[in-house]
Amino acid sequence: MESSDFSALVRFLVEPFLDSPETLRIDCEENSVQAKVWIRIAFKGDERGKVFGRGGRNIQAIRTIVRATAALSGWSAYVDVYGTSESEDGSDHKSRSGPFRSSSSPLPKPKPQLRPKSQG
Repeated sequence: MESSDFSALVRFLVEPFLDSPETLRIDCEENSVQAKVWIRIAFKGDERGKVFGRGGRNIQAIRTIVRATAALSGWSAYVDVYGTSESEDGSDHKSRSGPFRSSSSPLPKPKPQLRPKSQG
């Protein structure tokens, strides 16, 4: 599959969730040797909830469809959602969202485990 096909598929799947579809930015990076494609999408930040859906169901469905379509051609596909496509100052954000934490956000401290008092 060509990157233009993946771009068109992702556009078809994501645009219905957006109030401003013109803000959608899609970047496809293919590695034909490994038969892998990385698809990065960005859009207005206030539409994030619509694209992700309750509990992330929408974005997970989009990822599943893209992966299944790629698998039909013997490819592996990965869809990442990045920060907003345009900020107030007009510059693009490159912050990654998803299940990974950035190094700037600290992990929560583990709660201490309570041990029963020994009787004695």
